[in-house]
Amino acid sequence: MAAWEHFAHGADIGVRGIGATRAEAFEQAGVALTAVLTDPATVAATTCVDVRCDAPDDEVLLVDWLNAVVYAMATRRMLFGRYVVELVDHALAGQAWGEVVDPARHRPAVEVKGATYTELAVARRADGTWVAQCVVDV
Repeated sequence: MAAWEHFAHGADIGVRGIGATRAEAFEQAGVALTAVLTDPATVAATTCVDVRCDAPDDEVLLVDWLNAVVYAMATRRMLFGRYVVELVDHALAGQAWGEVVDPARHRPAVEVKGATYTELAVARRADGTWVAQCVVDV
């Protein structure tokens, strides 16, 4: 049951990934991040960018992961619509699949400046699903 969603937070936007595993929740948080900018379904998965990070805990790892994706988008002028994440303890090896931004087709709505520690949580719910969320600065 992988899913993503946004939640309201003042002038910024909350991103939330939900998955059967912690890794799947991180992947879906990446999709939610992309959805702040454009419809992820419009992004062709033609180019793969590797992303690696590690942190002392899951929450900091989520912020580091999303900020690494924001950095890759900005420096490569790309959008990513699909993510693959492998987690070992608090080390992440991920892949972001996407393409160069086409303003006419993607119509980016805003610019994401970065992930924050606001509303930050990575946890397993009572039903066994994982949630990974935070607010991103737009």
